[in-house]
Amino acid sequence: MKIPATRQDIEILLVEDNPGDVRLTQEALKEAKMQNQLHVVEDGVAAMEFLHQEGQYADVPRPDLILLDLNLPKKDGREVLQEIKQDPVLKRIPVVVLTTSRDEEDILRSYDLHANCYVTKPVELDEFIQIVRSIDNFWLTIVRLPGE
Repeated sequence: MKIPATRQDIEILLVEDNPGDVRLTQEALKEAKMQNQLHVVEDGVAAMEFLHQEGQYADVPRPDLILLDLNLPKKDGREVLQEIKQDPVLKRIPVVVLTTSRDEEDILRSYDLHANCYVTKPVELDEFIQIVRSIDNFWLTIVRLPGE
């Protein structure tokens, strides 16, 4: 039986200012044992610099998936989402809004700005890890991403 070729690493950009959530996401992705490379930026300005490969991010790869918090310093996640989805080069990158907000207005606005999905971060550690694993499994195993 021929073993299928393994897919190259998936590049994930996590835009998150909470160090605890960054650590949990890193652990959940590591435990899922998927081939991925996680890049982390802490604010919306850095996210756009990363995506446009500017300054210190000149040599970074373009991400295959973006995990985006809404409540960010310097530039709000909503603004980041809007800029991504209006950019002809970036708009095809799937954006998963991963945030604490349960506000219906945030949910509607995120989808109006063409978020690919909206996930509310749970308070419980085990639930948070399960959600990150589910995102990883769905977006990196089941879904076919552009460029594959």
